[in-house]
Amino acid sequence: MDMDLPHGSRHNNTIRSFNGCWTCRLRRKKCDEKRPVCDTCAALHITCHYDQEKPEWMDGGVRQEEMAEQLKREVKEKAHRRRGERAVPDIQNDVMELCPETAPIRPQRGADCTLVNKNTRENIPFGRSDTIFLTFYLEHLFPFLFPFYRPSFLQGGRAWILEMMISSPVVRQATLCQSSYFFSLAGGIVSCDVVWETMLTQTKEAFGVLRHALQVIDGSNISEHLHGTVRIMASIMQVQRFEIAVLSFNNCQAHLNASLALFRQLLDSPDAVPSAGHSSSFNAVISRLGPSSWILPTQCVQVPSAEQAAFRFSSAVLIFDDIIASTVLQEEPRLYEYHRSLLNHIDGTESPINLEAAIGCQNWALLHIGEISVLDAWKQQCKRAGNLNVMELVHRATAIKDSLDCHLTRLETDAVTISKEVSSPLDMFTADYGQQSKTPASQSSLVTCVWAHAALLYLFVVVSGWQPASADVQYHVGQIIELLTRQISPPALLRTMVWPFCVAGCLAEPAQEAQLRGMAEALQPPSVFGTVRKALEIMENVWRSRNIGDAANRDLANCFRSQGDLVLLV
Repeated sequence: MDMDLPHGSRHNNTIRSFNGCWTCRLRRKKCDEKRPVCDTCAALHITCHYDQEKPEWMDGGVRQEEMAEQLKREVKEKAHRRRGERAVPDIQNDVMELCPETAPIRPQRGADCTLVNKNTRENIPFGRSDTIFLTFYLEHLFPFLFPFYRPSFLQGGRAWILEMMISSPVVRQATLCQSSYFFSLAGGIVSCDVVWETMLTQTKEAFGVLRHALQVIDGSNISEHLHGTVRIMASIMQVQRFEIAVLSFNNCQAHLNASLALFRQLLDSPDAVPSAGHSSSFNAVISRLGPSSWILPTQCVQVPSAEQAAFRFSSAVLIFDDIIASTVLQEEPRLYEYHRSLLNHIDGTESPINLEAAIGCQNWALLHIGEISVLDAWKQQCKRAGNLNVMELVHRATAIKDSLDCHLTRLETDAVTISKEVSSPLDMFTADYGQQSKTPASQSSLVTCVWAHAALLYLFVVVSGWQPASADVQYHVGQIIELLTRQISPPALLRTMVWPFCVAGCLAEPAQEAQLRGMAEALQPPSVFGTVRKALEIMENVWRSRNIGDAANRDLANCFRSQGDLVLLV
C-alpha cells in the first residue's frame, strides 16, 4: 500500500484517500472525492489531479518527491490568495438577506437618494486616506481595469465615477475595497497583516451599507428608488471585480445573480414601457435617471447624469459577465432575451449598449458567443433527453459560423485601412504625459478579432467535439497567438482578453505551450494579473491531461470548471 508514497513520508499518520484525487493521495490528506475539484484542493487553490489513470510522476521515486515539493511550493505561493478570500464575505448572507433588527428607513426618491439613513452616513468616515484611495482609483486603477473605457471629456469623461463616490456611501465603500487592495500592491505591502485587516474592515462596511440600501428597495416599487438601485447595481459590480482581483470566485454566482435581478427589475419597472420592447425600456430608464446637465456659459455641452452614465456602463459590464458565465455553466445567458434589442443596431441607430466602449470588443462578437452558448445549452439538454438531432445542430451552427466569418473578414479588411485617430483640441492637455497615452482605436478592432477567432473555436468544439489537432482549430489558435504577441500592444491588454486566451490555450499544440506560458508569466506582478494566471492554471491542467481520460467527452466548459463551479475569466 505504501509503494505510491514518496520516500521519507511514511511516518505521516494523516488519513489519506485511496479513491480520491492524486493530489490528496500524494499529500497524504483525506479527500472528499468531489469532482472535478475536491474541497481540500479548492480551499488551498492548488491543482487537483483527478485522472482515472495513475500519473507518470506517481512512481514512488524521484519524480514523486519532486511533485510533492512542487505542491508544497504551490500551497505556500497561494497563501495570499486564501487570505484575500477570507476577507470577502458572502453576499448572499451579508447583502441579499435583510437584517430584521435594522430600524426602518424612510424611502427616498430622486437623484439625491442616498439609500442610507443619517446615522449610517455619519458613521462612515471620509478621511484623507480615503481621498488618496479614491484618486488612485480614478487615475490608475479604473483605467487599468477598463483601458478601453475612455468617454469624451466633452461628455463628462469619467466624472460620473467621482460624483458617485462623493455622493453615494454605497458606491464609495465598494470602491475603497478595490482601491486599498491595489494600492497596497503598488506599495509592495500586500502581505502585511495590517493591510488585510484594513481590507476586511472596509469590505464589512461596504456590505453593511449595501444591506441598508437593499432594505429600502425591498418590497417597494423599484421606480421609487431608481437612482439608488443603479448605485447598488454599480456597487455590486465593483465588489465582483474586487473578488476576481483576489481570485476569490466562491461568490461570483451570488453577485451575478444579484446584479441580474436588479437589472431586470429596472427594465421591467412600470415606467419602463416594456410593451414597446427592451430597447425602449432601457432608454426610458436612462431618461428617468436624468436630466442631463448643461455646462459651460453658453450651455452648449450636455453631460449625462452620474446615474445615467453608471447604468449604461454597468449594464455593458453585466451583459459581458453574463455571456462569459454562460460558457462555463453551459446555460443560456440570463439576459439573452435582451441581447438583440440592446446590442444590435436597429434602423441605422446606435445600439443602446456599446460593449466596445466598455471592454474593447465589438458587440457582434459577443452576441455570437452568446448564440453559441445557447446552442451548447440546447445540445446538452438534448443529449440528456436522448433526442439530439445532429442535422439540426449542424444547421444552426452553420448559420452562426457564416455570420462570424462574414463579420471577421470585413473587420480584418477594414483593419488594414484604418487611419490614425482623429485629433481633438483636447489632445493638447495630454500630449506631454506618457502615462496618459491613448489606447489606439485600431486596438479594439484587433481585440475583436481575437474574440471572433475564439468564438469560432468555441463553436467548433460545441459541434465537432474536442479535436485540437484539427487544421481549423490550429488555424484559429495560431491567429490568436499572432494577434496577442505581434499586433496588440501593450501586452498588459491581455488582461482584457482572458477568456479567448484561455480558449486558445486549452486547444493549443504542445509546441505552443511554452509561448503561451511565457505570455502569462511576462505580466508582473502575478497578483495584479490574477485572472491571466488563473487562465494559465486551467490551460496547464488541460495540457497535463492531454492524453489521459475520455477526450470524446471533453469540452471547454469542463476545462473552465476544473478550477471550480464558476471561474469568471473577465
